[in-house]
Amino acid sequence: MGEEHPDGTGAASGDAGGAATKPHETAAASRPVLMFAVVALALFMSSLDQTIVATALHTLEHDLGAPITWTSWTMTIYSLGLVLMFPVAGKLSERYGRRRVFMLSVAVFSTASLCCGLVDNIYALVTLRFLQALGGAGFTPSATAIIVDHFGPARDKAVGLVGSIFPIGAMAGPIFGGLFITYWSWRGIFFVNVPIGILLLVACRHVVPPDAPRAARRHERFDFPGMAQLGIGVLGIMLALNELAAGSGALTSSTFLIPVVVAAVSLAWFGRHTATAPHPFILGRFIAGRGFGAVNLLNVIYGGFVQGLIALVPLYATDRYGISVLGSGTLLTAEGAAIVITSTSAAFLLRRTGYRRPIYVGAAVIIVGMLALSSAPHGLSAYAWLAVSTAVIGLGAGWLSPASRNAGLQLAPDSSSTLAALRSMSRQLGTILTISVTTAIIAGAANPGVVHGHVYAGWAVLMLVMLPLIARIPEHRGAW
Repeated sequence: MGEEHPDGTGAASGDAGGAATKPHETAAASRPVLMFAVVALALFMSSLDQTIVATALHTLEHDLGAPITWTSWTMTIYSLGLVLMFPVAGKLSERYGRRRVFMLSVAVFSTASLCCGLVDNIYALVTLRFLQALGGAGFTPSATAIIVDHFGPARDKAVGLVGSIFPIGAMAGPIFGGLFITYWSWRGIFFVNVPIGILLLVACRHVVPPDAPRAARRHERFDFPGMAQLGIGVLGIMLALNELAAGSGALTSSTFLIPVVVAAVSLAWFGRHTATAPHPFILGRFIAGRGFGAVNLLNVIYGGFVQGLIALVPLYATDRYGISVLGSGTLLTAEGAAIVITSTSAAFLLRRTGYRRPIYVGAAVIIVGMLALSSAPHGLSAYAWLAVSTAVIGLGAGWLSPASRNAGLQLAPDSSSTLAALRSMSRQLGTILTISVTTAIIAGAANPGVVHGHVYAGWAVLMLVMLPLIARIPEHRGAW
């Protein structure tokens, strides 16, 4: 049996930090750049796929003869699959090994991408997009755990740098999507993942060391009841939020109330099950325990909320200021570039700054940027004002990102896959919540652009009110 760690999970000698990991750490130390490149490419491919499809909605509607209500599901179903599978992928990585789950995720994602590019009806495409998400959900938990397991004292910096990959993929998605659709076909946005996936499988096999044995967990039964309870609860939340985005009357409709009740019952049942099960799907303290609960809520508010509000900036620019669709889309470039620059700098300064200080600063900068976004331009054109405002938000988001990633992981490094999955799920739910609430508010407005600006101000006030939460974030300086 393995040694019992402070986080309450049994860990075999092959876990990170155990004696058996030394050969792995030596192997990683000799090729850290290659290993990080493999992980980064997978995360880039995943983030790229969340935005690249948006450029093809009109083309899909025409080529497949599908209504917009169905073509939009190619994006919605992907988000749904990610949210449902993030915790599952994290648990599978803990149980069966990070490298193994990483390679399986790449294989599923690439195969589903190939099939997406071959279909000739929207219903098959929506189904395959869900399968694609099941593979994509495994990237972040397994990739984060590979870094934690094999980068030794440098893992805090490497984990911090991971945050700079996602905005690059998000920015590149619409650009690549436009190029494929203009000069080739919408099928290219899916086919491009196939050679990348093959390259990843070959590279991972040669660069990432094999998983260490996990004898202590070999005889544990997988917690299928817990997985089902959490899955049903999250699915209920997703369906309710999707209905909320429909606009007026949603709060009293059965299609909103039923999923809410189902989600509440299922999540309450999950909480009770987690407290009594011998080997729960996710330890309860990882969700709401001391330190962990604050980190998860932080990721919802200053991660997911910000991500969702930024995603609506193009709509805001068009509705309030009449900026063209192409012009409004380029507004997000400044925000993404700001995140890349500041998150890289913050990752290298993290051991000196600790966690709370950069989170306080980042959150404050985000609030300032959000308030600027909501107000009328001062001395600048509307486009320049929005570009500067989103760039300020990006500076804040990038500055707090490395700290928010490391704060939870350093409490239980051996469970890094599960913790990374919870972070991703928290952010995704926060994104869906803000988009659903915001679109529901502006849906029936006589002047949606102005109301949209007021909504941005309201979210900024909420973030300001939640600043004391940061005092509950676990503090740490130095390596972990």
